[in-house]
Amino acid sequence: MTQTSLPAAGPFTASFAWPAPAKLNLFLHVTGRRADGYHELQTLFQFIDLHDTLYFVPRGDGEFTRSGGPAGVADEDDLVLRAAHAIRRASGVRLGADIRIEKRIPLGGGLGGGSSNAATTLIALDRLWNLGLPNDEIARIGLSLGADVPVFVRGLAAWAEGVGERLRPVVIDEPHYLVVTPPVAVSTAEIFQAPELPRAHPPITFDDFVAGRSGNDCEAATCARHPAVRDALAWLRMRAPQTRMSGTGASLFAAFAQRGDAEALARTLPRDWPHFIAQGRNRSPLLDAVARS
Repeated sequence: MTQTSLPAAGPFTASFAWPAPAKLNLFLHVTGRRADGYHELQTLFQFIDLHDTLYFVPRGDGEFTRSGGPAGVADEDDLVLRAAHAIRRASGVRLGADIRIEKRIPLGGGLGGGSSNAATTLIALDRLWNLGLPNDEIARIGLSLGADVPVFVRGLAAWAEGVGERLRPVVIDEPHYLVVTPPVAVSTAEIFQAPELPRAHPPITFDDFVAGRSGNDCEAATCARHPAVRDALAWLRMRAPQTRMSGTGASLFAAFAQRGDAEALARTLPRDWPHFIAQGRNRSPLLDAVARS
């Protein structure tokens, strides 16, 4: 590993754009609860072509700054800064960075924006600091930050088990999704602590998923605590029965083979419902950014 000597950063001059894509959980089953309190899961992650963009200016004085992105987030809760500190600890370097975020992924929507930002930070700093860490090591660091950070590090659509860290890449259709995100912030911790959350879903196979034998075990708990999610899910399912919730919510999605069909349903949505249309992607744009870097 080569440690690069850098000056302290001046004005923000980064020009290379590092993408941090959103994801959907195409299903989510809770199959058990471990002695340490973490839940055993089965899920299928697929990226979509909506992404945040991060810019980095490496600096040699060991300081980190973050601009852009959500305001009012304490440093200890900021996944970007936590990721930066984590990879610095793991590598033993004394470098820092100025980081700027252009945020597009809705907050608290179950689309993985924070985890994706963390993964992009780990990958980008590994390259910018000339660390050369193995991808397995970066994924391990990512797991310490959140269960779904490793899938963003790996960058491939994946069948996931364990707490979400056991990943098997899959190739699936890449449909167009209408994604509706009711304007509420869902706490993942609160949903997984809900007493009514099912915690013994029998494991399924990939063939079960393809045959439609899957769902989202978190829906009932989220809908009970967030009427806006409940009402939007009911409205959408009357028109698109395949609608599901991503993660613990609040985002809801319906898949369509043709973009025009997603657009047609979008035109009928109540005016005040935040929504967008995106296409599923089995390969993260972060992998292409790594190749270009």
